[in-house]
Order: sequence, then structure tokens, then C-alpha cells
Amino acid sequence: QVQLVESGGGLVQPGGSLRLSCAASGSIFSRYLMGWYRQAPGKQREFVAHSTSGGSTNYADSVKGRFTISRDNAKNTLLLQMNSLKPEDTAVYYCNAQISLVQYWGQGTQVTVSS
Repeated sequence: QVQLVESGGGLVQPGGSLRLSCAASGSIFSRYLMGWYRQAPGKQREFVAHSTSGGSTNYADSVKGRFTISRDNAKNTLLLQMNSLKPEDTAVYYCNAQISLVQYWGQGTQVTVSS
């Protein structure tokens, strides 16, 4: 069992930045495919970015060049640096861990981009 706890959400003006963190329990964090997803009101949950156990990263087209995902395997932590935020980035952001076809989710953290 893996527990994921997100933090770092909040209210930010358009063009601003936020950094989300995801703290994971367990001793095999480095083996997980780790990712961020988001869900806006009235919409389906969507992929934002992921980081493989080998260190590769992938991003949704909507966040490429603005968001950066990173992981610290020694600290069991996943980060998402979000720059140049737009109102359409407003959503609940969820941390996700996958291994051997099993998925785990955090409780989510709210990000609101508004002036």
C-alpha cells in the first residue's frame, strides 16, 4: 500500500507560479511511475505530466514549456513546478503512483488561477 499526500496548492494570479509536492510512503518509490493529473469542475480527470523510474518525463501539450516535473527518490517526493499559470490551469491536482498495473492516488490539492 502506498500513501500519497499532496501540498502546495493555492490561489495565484495569472502569470504566477506554484510548486506542488507529493510525499509518498513506502520503500520502493524509485520503482514507481509517478505522475500528476488534474480535474477541473465539470470535466474529466486529465493527465498533466509523469516521471518514469528511469528518469524520463512526459507532459500534456497544454503544459509543455510551463510545468516541470521532478522527483527526489531519496526523499520519496514528487514535485511539479508550475510557471506562467493560466486561468484554465484551475483544477484539483492529484498525485498518482503506478507499479505493476496497480495505481494509487492522493487526495488532491486545489489550484486556483484568478485575478
